[in-house]
Amino acid sequence: MARLSDMRPVYVIGVGMHPYQFASETLYIDMGLTAVRGALEDAGIAFPEVESAYVGCTGIGMAAGRIMFNHLGSTGLACTQIENASASGSSAFQLAVLEVASGRRDVSLAVGVDKTGDQVRAVQKEKVNRLSDTATIPLVKYALMAERLKKEKGLSAEDLAMVAAKNHTNASKNPNAQFRKPRTVEQVLNSTLVAGTTTSLMCCPRGEGAAAAIVASEDAIRRLGIAGGRPIRVKASVLQSEQPQVGREIPSVTLAQRVAEMAYDEAGIAASDLDCVELHDAFAIEEILYTETFGLAPKGAGQHFLRDGGSAIGGQCCVNSSGGLIGQGHPLGPTGLGQIHELTRQLRGENGDRQQPGARVGMAHMIGLGSISIAHILTKD
Repeated sequence: MARLSDMRPVYVIGVGMHPYQFASETLYIDMGLTAVRGALEDAGIAFPEVESAYVGCTGIGMAAGRIMFNHLGSTGLACTQIENASASGSSAFQLAVLEVASGRRDVSLAVGVDKTGDQVRAVQKEKVNRLSDTATIPLVKYALMAERLKKEKGLSAEDLAMVAAKNHTNASKNPNAQFRKPRTVEQVLNSTLVAGTTTSLMCCPRGEGAAAAIVASEDAIRRLGIAGGRPIRVKASVLQSEQPQVGREIPSVTLAQRVAEMAYDEAGIAASDLDCVELHDAFAIEEILYTETFGLAPKGAGQHFLRDGGSAIGGQCCVNSSGGLIGQGHPLGPTGLGQIHELTRQLRGENGDRQQPGARVGMAHMIGLGSISIAHILTKD
C-alpha cells in the first residue's frame, strides 16, 4: 500500500478562517469566502492558481462549494463536496493532500464551512431501531465513560475541569474562537450539570464558521515564488474506521491509537517528537484519554500529564492551544481544518501568546460519527 511518504512532498502554503460563532444570520458563503480569501492572502497567490477544491460540510446541502466559488470566478477548477460528520474538514484536507502528492494537481484547496443545518443522520432515515433513547447520543456515551474511568483510573471531577479550564483559557487568546472567556476550575465545576457529573463547560459548543488550507507541491512553490520557511510539510495523513469491540476496550479509543501509530510510522516519528497536538475534545474526558492513547503520557497517567503542565502551552507537548473543540468550537465541517490552521501557525512560529516554543512537529486528530478516526502530521522542514 502506497503511503504519503512514498509520494512527492506536499506543503501547506496558506491558511484562513472565519471565526467560529453561535448560530446567526451570516450566510455560509460569506463565512466560507472569508476563510478562502484568508488562505489565498496568506499564501500570496490568486484564486486562478488553485486547480482543485474539496469542500467539507454537513448541514448546508448539495453543491455548496460550486455556488460559493462562483463569487471568486469560474476558473474551471475541479470541485468535490465531502461529508464525513465531524471529520468532514479533515477528510477534505486529506483528499487535497493526496491529489497533490499523486502528481495529479500542483495546488489544491480544502475548505470546511457549516451552518447548524439539520444534520439528519442516515440511520434515522432507514427506520433502524435504536438500542435505547440515549444509545446514539455522544454526551451520554462520554459522560458514562467519565464515570467509569473515575473509578478505574483515580480521575476526579477536578481533572476534567482542568482540561476545560485550560482549553477555555487558550481560546480566550484566540480571535477565531467561539468562546473567548478564560475559565477557572471552579467555574467549570459550578456550570450546569448536563449528564452525570459532566458540566456544560466540559462539553464543546455547536456553532458555525469556516476554515481553509491550500496545499501545494515543491514545483508549485518554486513557480509561485512562495517564500522559504513558510510552507509546512504534510508528512502523514491516515484515516480508518472502527472494528468490533473486544472485551472492555473502548472502540473509538482503540481506533484513535491505531490511527496515531500508523501516522507516526508514515511520518517516521515517535510520539516523543510531537511538540503540539490538536485533538478531538468534544468532551473533557477525551483529552485525558487521547493523551495516553497517543503516547504523550503513560497509560493510566493522562491526568498526571495534565496536572504537571505537560499539555499546557510551554509544556512537553501543548494540547489544543487553539482552545480545542471545547473552547474554539465545533462547527463540524470546518473543525478539522481549524486544527490545520492552528498547527500551521504554530510551526511557523506565528501564534503569538499561544505559541509553543520551538514547535517543529504537530498532529491534528479528529473522530467522526460512525466511528472513523483521522490524523495528519505536519512538520517544519
